[in-house]
Amino acid sequence: MRLTAIAVLLFGSATLSTAQSGANWANWTYEGKTGPLAWGRLDPAYQACSRGHEQSPLDIRSTHLDKSLQPLEFHYIAGPMTLENTGRGIIARADPGSDMVANGIRYHLVELDFHHPSEHPIKGKLADMEVDLIHRSDDGKVAIVAVRLNQDRGNPNALLSTLWAQLPKKPGASAKVTDLVSAGGLLPEDRGYWTYTGSMVTPPCAEGVRWFVFEEDLSISREQFRAFANLYKLNTRPMQDLHGRRIESNE
Repeated sequence: MRLTAIAVLLFGSATLSTAQSGANWANWTYEGKTGPLAWGRLDPAYQACSRGHEQSPLDIRSTHLDKSLQPLEFHYIAGPMTLENTGRGIIARADPGSDMVANGIRYHLVELDFHHPSEHPIKGKLADMEVDLIHRSDDGKVAIVAVRLNQDRGNPNALLSTLWAQLPKKPGASAKVTDLVSAGGLLPEDRGYWTYTGSMVTPPCAEGVRWFVFEEDLSISREQFRAFANLYKLNTRPMQDLHGRRIESNE
């Protein structure tokens, strides 16, 4: 039973990675004729990118307090990760075993996606970077936890220090980080969050994703920021229309 459960989780991870990356990763970019404004026309599978009404990211402003929202529970374990340079960004794939519980639903951590600058601005202000911790439940629901990262000259992030030591610099390259690391190293101490229903931020822009954006930013060093920015000067999607959605906060 345990082997079957792990196999299902690994299959789900692969499926989610395909969805996040797009059916044909090579046919879209972040700039130019195949950039975000054209995504919906590049492939029939990408129509949600231009026609969807629950797209991400959103500018976090005019939020509504909902005291019924429960704290997020993280049950992350330390283990190896696999870093991949996709040609559009850096992804850290997590081994099975780390979970998050949100609103009574258990989600399994699948991967960490890094973006420069941040996907989500706060009242129009972007952070230097953002890491999106992507989770999937057993029945296919997707939840993404967004953590904004800002550079601080002398304050490196310990987890990034470990990951960036193996940073693959060429598109298509990957590296196994054999040190035992936990994605908890990218969670702020204050777990207050904003939440809304949105989408994946890359083609095919699948909707029905529950986003949790932490209110507290994390610090990274200037060197850690530059290591990523030198590889990817821009790998974020422009802001999307709210279309009547509510952004709620738990505190």
